[in-house]
Amino acid sequence: MEVLKKVFMVVACLAFALHARAQSEAALQRAYKNSYAEEAKKNYAESINYIKPFYSDGDYDANLRLGWLYFLSKNYTASEGYYAKAVRIKPNSIEAKFGYVKPLSLLASWDKVMAQYAAILKTDPQNTQANYWTGVIYYNRKQYDAASKYFLKVVSLYPFDYDGNQMLAWTFLMLGNKPQARNYFEQALIIKPDDVSCLDGLAKAKN
Repeated sequence: MEVLKKVFMVVACLAFALHARAQSEAALQRAYKNSYAEEAKKNYAESINYIKPFYSDGDYDANLRLGWLYFLSKNYTASEGYYAKAVRIKPNSIEAKFGYVKPLSLLASWDKVMAQYAAILKTDPQNTQANYWTGVIYYNRKQYDAASKYFLKVVSLYPFDYDGNQMLAWTFLMLGNKPQARNYFEQALIIKPDDVSCLDGLAKAKN
């Protein structure tokens, strides 16, 4: 009889724990559903408030979500903090790194932005977005030789991409390689005819 009582107690405790867990998960799902609804209405403070009661420092989902919502709220410092935690929790997460780049860019923390792109490319060397924006940062820093390597990767992966061709053309022009610049300006104009930037660049490359 004593053994049966112990078995009953174990089963009862297990059932209670499973029920409590199910209730907790249902509450979490409702919170996220309500948060999405408020986000759609641009009520970002309310959207955040639905997530906060379930937040814990080591919760990847909550940190990623709050990073995004604070970004939408234009609180870029808070957004940066939550995204940084998400990256620490799941270091291989590319989505967290791309999220992290958003507030960093608006805070003009370009070295940190570059570090995130480098980390993404270490995991996914063919990532077009990371290659392209790394090239743009190098271009804006007038480091044209470095920029060209990233734009070449983009164009090799997406030969009919306007942005990649246009930026590669301007990069070659800045490097003084006018024949290559002409080739890529002409390709960009096939993709986007009459584009003012490319027509201007092509005229410079022909001089």
